Amino acid sequence: MVPTARLPLKGLRLLWRGALGLVYPPTCSGCGGATADSHALCSACWSGLRLIEQPYCQRLGTPFAVDHGTGALLSPRAIADPPVFQRARAVALYEGRARDLVHRLKYEDRLDLGPVLARMMAGAGSELLAEADCLVPVPLHRLRLWRRRFNQAALLSRRIGRIAGLPSDPGLLVRVKATRSQVGLSRVARGTNLQGAFRVPDSARARLQGRRILVIDDVMTTGATANAASRVLLRGGAASVDVLTFALVSGEVG
Repeated sequence: MVPTARLPLKGLRLLWRGALGLVYPPTCSGCGGATADSHALCSACWSGLRLIEQPYCQRLGTPFAVDHGTGALLSPRAIADPPVFQRARAVALYEGRARDLVHRLKYEDRLDLGPVLARMMAGAGSELLAEADCLVPVPLHRLRLWRRRFNQAALLSRRIGRIAGLPSDPGLLVRVKATRSQVGLSRVARGTNLQGAFRVPDSARARLQGRRILVIDDVMTTGATANAASRVLLRGGAASVDVLTFALVSGEVG
């Protein structure tokens, strides 16, 4: 038998995890039910997600009801009102279980959901991550950050950055305007509400120049926040901007 002291570090970690699993069996991060792995979703929670799969709009990431064939497919919305960002991708539609997961992370301080959502986002946004130089979370105004205690977009950005081996730089974009809540506002009102909300700090402009940025957020609804953030980043010197979220409000974006 190999003495414990001689076991490699990886072996010790496996032993420790196994011991913890006997005492504290892994549970689903979504509902608390039994699951095979920690920081994972059970089959019931997975079935409650409306995952976004191809075919979808290559600009907005919104799914099509029917397969229109191969090629760079664009939705009517993307053609009539092109977004400021280049491409957007999301894991699931913002309904059912996806909405529950976002609300628990955002409003119930369920930070343990961060690794779960981040892994799914990294999978859904693999093509964007492969071409990105840096991740930038959508920032909160300091007053809202003080009330909420953490920025869920920054949490997800850090986790995704670790998975993809990319830096997450929240200092590239700051929120300088305490905007009212976007909930319940029309598309036009959302855009107006966000005018002048973001800024690239002077100290960060050199780091931004020529970089391909991937903006991270939890949900995209009308795309107003993503457009406002992307516009400021591009004006500040970014080469391109893509957007990755966990959930997408399909009816409003696409």
